[in-house]
Order: sequence, then structure tokens, then C-alpha cells
Amino acid sequence: MAARWPRKAKGAYHHGDLERALLDAALRTIREDGVQGLTLRGVGARLGVSRTALYRHFDDKTALLARVAAEGFRVLHEALTVAIAKAAAAGTDTLQEMARAYVRFALSNPSHYQTMFGGFLPDWRNYPDLIEHAEAAFNVLLDTIRDEQRHGRVVAGDPIELAEITWSLSHGIATLGAARQLERTSIGVEELAVLGCRSLEHGLRRSAKSGRAAGLRKKKERKAR
Repeated sequence: MAARWPRKAKGAYHHGDLERALLDAALRTIREDGVQGLTLRGVGARLGVSRTALYRHFDDKTALLARVAAEGFRVLHEALTVAIAKAAAAGTDTLQEMARAYVRFALSNPSHYQTMFGGFLPDWRNYPDLIEHAEAAFNVLLDTIRDEQRHGRVVAGDPIELAEITWSLSHGIATLGAARQLERTSIGVEELAVLGCRSLEHGLRRSAKSGRAAGLRKKKERKAR
């Protein structure tokens, strides 16, 4: 016998933005049970909506996860943009403010973060909205790296590679921090991300300085010949 759709729960969802309600229910489920514990049927049961209403918004679980991830990248994009504005207003380091914002986003939005980076969406080609928001978030960092290069504050090189290295540093700290694996130090995870970014920037600037010095040495050597 085919499984029956759960009866409509008392106090079930009746009106308003159903798609938003489904997303919120998915985020709660992921927070409580992980992405593996999420099913479209379970999300519908939380709200007491019909199968027809549910599938009107999402074809399957993957489509729902793609929407959660797209929203996460949109929120991350906004957080990084705000960090840049904050750094400009306070005269502080832009990349370090972005590192802080990245970690804060990850710790404050665990359901989004897990969905965005947990490998649950192997093929993004069917979800252009997800690709658009993910690229927009990355491009904030990429454009910042390019600006730092133009001002001579970051070593010359492929800005995409440097942006990916910078992103990887913050992502690693955020992921380990969320897993409570960075509690050996006395500073918080956000401050550790700032320190990590500062150390990385110091290395990049040092490399730039060394590169210029090497160039001058070669120039002098050529003149002396």
C-alpha cells in the first residue's frame, strides 16, 4: 500500500508566502537533523501543506537545497559588501574585515553554510540563480584583491588564484571553528580569522617587496656587465 501523505497538522500553514515558509522549515530541519535528514515530505509535514502545494514550488529535495544555498550566497554577498563599507568608513583593512564577516556569517547561518559547501549539490548547471549568487559573492573578494594589487598592497599575480587562497583561509577557519576545533587559543574564531588574514597579507606584501628587490638587483647586474 502506498504511503499516505501526513494529515494536516493542527495550526498548520494556511496563508502567506508558502515558498518562504518552506525555506524556513528546511533551514530548521537542517539545523536539527543535518542535510541528510531533510526530505521534501518532511518539510511539507512541518507546515501541514498538501503535496500539490509543495511540488508547486520545488520539484524535489535538490531544488529546495539549491534555493537554500542560493539564499546563503546572497546573504554572504551582502555581508561582504557591508564589511567593505565598514572598512572604508573606519579606515581599517578591507580584507581583514571581510575575513571577520565571512566567519561571522558561517557561525550565524549554519544551515545555509552546510548546504552551500557540503557537496550536496554536485551539478549547479540546472540552478542559474545559485550560480549567479555564488559568483557575486566570490567576485566581491576578487575585486578587492585586484584593487589591492592596483595600489601595490598585494603582490602581483593571478588575482583569481590569490582570491581563492584568501577564501580558503577564511573558509578553513570558519569550518574548524564551527566544529569547535579551534579552542586551544584564547582568541575567538572571528579574531583568529583576522589574524590569519593579516599573516597572509604580510606574506603577500613581503613577497611583493622581495620581488621588487630582486628586479632591482637584476637591473643593476645588467648595467654592470
